[in-house]
Amino acid sequence: MNDRVALVTGGSRGIGRAVVVRFEELGARVLAPPRAELDLSDPASIDGYVARLDTPVDILVNNAGINPLASLGETDDALLAETLQVDLLAPFRLARALAPVMAGRGWGRVVNISSVWTVVAKERRLPYIVGKTALNGLTRAMAVELAPAGVLVNAVAPGFVMTELTTQNNTPEQIAAVAADMPLRRLAEPYEIAELVAFLASSRNSFTTGQVLVCDGGYSLV
Repeated sequence: MNDRVALVTGGSRGIGRAVVVRFEELGARVLAPPRAELDLSDPASIDGYVARLDTPVDILVNNAGINPLASLGETDDALLAETLQVDLLAPFRLARALAPVMAGRGWGRVVNISSVWTVVAKERRLPYIVGKTALNGLTRAMAVELAPAGVLVNAVAPGFVMTELTTQNNTPEQIAAVAADMPLRRLAEPYEIAELVAFLASSRNSFTTGQVLVCDGGYSLV
């Protein structure tokens, strides 16, 4: 990744922070704007941030997301719209702005952070599942469109990872129960997801595109 410029959303904590650290270790120049600079809930903020960029972006990692707990009956139009804006429309808007420049330069990588909940489901995850499942579709559509120009697009679908979001949405007892039921008997650490993202985003990946790679310790198999 030497001299590559990478934009990572949600890079201040959890998986995003681990991705930033790993990319920097591999020689990339990483842009990880805070919300004050890039507010994914605001289309105008996204457009303004992209317009202010003073260098082409080689790698885009759409990591930031929100996961409000809500069932079908609890999901009103406003909550669904808010979730889709951050989890789907913001990645779309960033990719629409940045990927053509990658294509023009003949090289680029886009990695979307999806979720195991697009493979299996769980109660009260409806807005999140809808948004992330659509993100998988966006990944595949972009991959087909951009492959001839040397831009590879993939998604990583993590399972349970020891992040603030996991501890926010699950009690310690629930986390222990999940770990006990998993084939690997533990949750992932953020750096383990970051390593997969780094491969997909690097020159080492020369042929994988349009894939949703599930990284869940076998959770979705049992």
